[in-house]
Amino acid sequence: MSRNHVHVVAAVIENEANEIFCALRSATMKLPKLWEFPGGKVEVGEDAFTALKREIKEELSCEVELADEIFQEVIYDYPTFTINLTAIKAKLKHGMPSALEHSAVIWLKPDYLETLNWAPADLPIVEALQKETNGSQL
Repeated sequence: MSRNHVHVVAAVIENEANEIFCALRSATMKLPKLWEFPGGKVEVGEDAFTALKREIKEELSCEVELADEIFQEVIYDYPTFTINLTAIKAKLKHGMPSALEHSAVIWLKPDYLETLNWAPADLPIVEALQKETNGSQL
């Protein structure tokens, strides 16, 4: 039996206070009540950057400016599907994020990200952000 593979994108949105935007998946979503970096599925014909801009506008009702390169790529096997997650750093361009599809949202310093209960595929991104932050403080 072949596994279902899903390609998704996630925005690592950082504000001027060097805080990262985190979103809590709602009770009606797959992987409910886990924290994630906002984003969604890449549609046919889209690249990761185009998909992420579209998803952020749909989910958070704001616009972001994306970094030129991918921050992290994660492949994670959930019990019923495999996720290929592409994370890209972003800054707010227009508007403030609103929790249209999520139960809650929060801005956190990278050192505090581990205090949240993350979706497993997002954990390597959390770890990379913490390493990056700790490395820059040496």
